[in-house]
Amino acid sequence: MKVVTGETMQRMDRRAIEEFGIPGIHLMENAGRGCAEAIIEQFGPAADRLALIVAGKGNNGGDGYVIARVLREAGWDVQTVVLSAREEISGDARVNLDRLDPATVSFSPPPTGLVPFVSQLARASVVVDALFGTGLRSDVQGTMAEAIEYVNGSGKPIVAVDIPSGIDAGSGQVLGSAVKADLTVTFALAKLGHVLYPGVEHCGELRVVDIGIPSRVAEDAEGVDFIDCESARCIVRPRDRRAHKGSFGHCFVIAGSTGKTGAAAMAANSAVRAGAGLVTLAVPASLNAILEMKTTEAMTLPLPDGGSGHLSEDSAPAVVEALDGKSAVALGPGISWHPDTARLVRHLVTEIEAPLVIDADGLNALSEDPGLLLHKRSRCLVLTPHPGEMARLTGTSTVAVEEDRIATARAFAARYGVYLILKGARTVVASPDGRVAINGSGNPGMASGGMGDVLTGILASLLGQGYPPYDACRLGVFIHGHAADLVADDKGEIGMSAVDVQERIPWAFQNAHNMME
Repeated sequence: MKVVTGETMQRMDRRAIEEFGIPGIHLMENAGRGCAEAIIEQFGPAADRLALIVAGKGNNGGDGYVIARVLREAGWDVQTVVLSAREEISGDARVNLDRLDPATVSFSPPPTGLVPFVSQLARASVVVDALFGTGLRSDVQGTMAEAIEYVNGSGKPIVAVDIPSGIDAGSGQVLGSAVKADLTVTFALAKLGHVLYPGVEHCGELRVVDIGIPSRVAEDAEGVDFIDCESARCIVRPRDRRAHKGSFGHCFVIAGSTGKTGAAAMAANSAVRAGAGLVTLAVPASLNAILEMKTTEAMTLPLPDGGSGHLSEDSAPAVVEALDGKSAVALGPGISWHPDTARLVRHLVTEIEAPLVIDADGLNALSEDPGLLLHKRSRCLVLTPHPGEMARLTGTSTVAVEEDRIATARAFAARYGVYLILKGARTVVASPDGRVAINGSGNPGMASGGMGDVLTGILASLLGQGYPPYDACRLGVFIHGHAADLVADDKGEIGMSAVDVQERIPWAFQNAHNMME
């Protein structure tokens, strides 16, 4: 599913009007009718139902006036409160306002007060938010903010037209105050504000309705991918019935140090669960016996560590020799912050030619010299930082990273020619060529240690199986989150462990496979 900004949607509207000759009033009619039909479908017949349309002075209000008319035609009792003066309303919105029965419309322009509005709100069965839409750029203040608070506190079902008023359509941020809807009906394409936090928490159920924008306009529009079940279904490849273990790659996982053998085991075991034909786990020799106990299907390769429990550049020759025949490499889970190990990581970046996933302590080693990425040997290098690690890689703060996750990930991926997976609620995947995707799976139960190690194993496995890098990244983050969603459905979010998620990986793939049939 493509997701766009509010500005992109406005450009799409203009192109439909100017290039394809579709009158703006027709688009407004289709939008209002689509929303009204969704309301009728959601809330049933009109008997004893009062819809209160809360409208602003722009085109979002115009959509609201169409909704009012269509619901009234369907037998609903409808009242429209316009938080503006009549003379402020113009264009297509004014045409649709004038089509309403004046007896059903009242005006409460700021700062005259909200007493009539509050009175009607108390009697409403459904409240329709048509105040601001996707064009809002500044914080909601004064009477409008007060009105939003009344709507949120009404206890009535709330339907948002296009996007909950007060949500930034491009970032999902709350602009001062925002409606918290039960149902949001948007037009043509979903907006970033619908799928990014905190906006997603204000949308309730999201429905996208067709308003007659030509398919070519939607296809040409700049946007980002939203990874949902349908997206994953399109990426997952069915297995040939004649396949054997050599058909699905040999993953090489370089991981582990004293006190962090669990990270190494989870990465290797997750690569197995994600379908790798073979997995070899390379670990400090003094820890090999422990990892032999923690892994069954994965092979282990003890690397020289001088009994220290961590790897160093002395391990590099053995690593390079072992790379022969490996289809993908994971580097970093539990590998330690030791300076000797960091030097090894930086050395291997210039040596490893196979698809390479770097996570955890591997990222911390790179943060000391990110420019080294420009000298990488692998043509497919995947980095998987959480916001704190991203801040270290970019030399900024976690707050700065979180302010615009998409821009941060896209810029870093383009600058260094890497695939960047910025983890967190709504993980962002950025490709070197500018493509961006947002993951729709996952839940707060994943906020526990080891989850990143599981993701690293999944990604290395998919790359080793021959998935194109962007597909591997998108599918990997979705399967990771979807496996966690399956755990949550079964046993809840609290107390979820990384191993719980690891064990559900095959079920997550099976769900995607079932959707293919």
